[in-house]
Amino acid sequence: MLNTSDTKDLFRTRDHVADFDRYVQDYASRSIVARQTHRTTLNLRYGPRADEILDLFMPASTGGAPLPVHLFIHGGYWRMFSKDDFSFVADPVVAAGGVTAVMDYSLMPGVRMEVIVDQVRRAAQWLVANTHRFGGDPNRLTVSGHSAGAHLACMLLDEDSPVAPQGALLLSGIYDLEPLQSSFLHPLIGLTNEEVERFSPVQKSFRAGSQALLVVGEGETAPFHTQADAMERRLAEDGLRTQRIDVAGANHMSVALELGTPESPVGQLLGQLVRSEAG
Repeated sequence: MLNTSDTKDLFRTRDHVADFDRYVQDYASRSIVARQTHRTTLNLRYGPRADEILDLFMPASTGGAPLPVHLFIHGGYWRMFSKDDFSFVADPVVAAGGVTAVMDYSLMPGVRMEVIVDQVRRAAQWLVANTHRFGGDPNRLTVSGHSAGAHLACMLLDEDSPVAPQGALLLSGIYDLEPLQSSFLHPLIGLTNEEVERFSPVQKSFRAGSQALLVVGEGETAPFHTQADAMERRLAEDGLRTQRIDVAGANHMSVALELGTPESPVGQLLGQLVRSEAG
């Protein structure tokens, strides 16, 4: 059931997911298994900063043909988590025959939003330039992100991006930054008016033609639903092929675990997105 409570901060996930810490532990433990299970190349550098690194996860056998490439961008309100917490997202992508990249980026408030957006774009550029070395096809790039990661994934779809992914799965994203200025996040990351204006995806223009799946857990708080609705309309207006989906019974944390479970509704969506770019 949609969570419409107005007695707690609707953006503070811990207030609305009772077992928040268990999910964080599940992310980490499942990621360890993924790194042990898949063929990997870890900590590849896409830029000079210490945290400008990414991991690649590849099928055991490529069959000789170049494979579709998928970039995952983690969430955490731009201020927590790392790539090592989300290796498990590789499971459905590898099962679908794709190469997965899971990236790190610098965290707020140590850097500002401009730096993070630039890092995401440079990571995507690195993949396009280098993925052939690992069996990937740079012309078949898709992207996904959870929460703040979905926001950052949008920055690869807009007209200013140097890379144009063919499809995106945007999971539980924040697309209008203005409400965060009056949320629990304000003293933690201090979004400025300039950042709200420059980096709110609902205010940007996008390249036509890409596919965009906007997914929200049924049990997430109201802003995640209303923002996904608004973002879907914005992308459709600019000619993207969009689909808006609610995941029954899922909350903001559980829906991320579903992203890394091949047989789950969200994992199936991710696998289908990757396979659609498999030629």
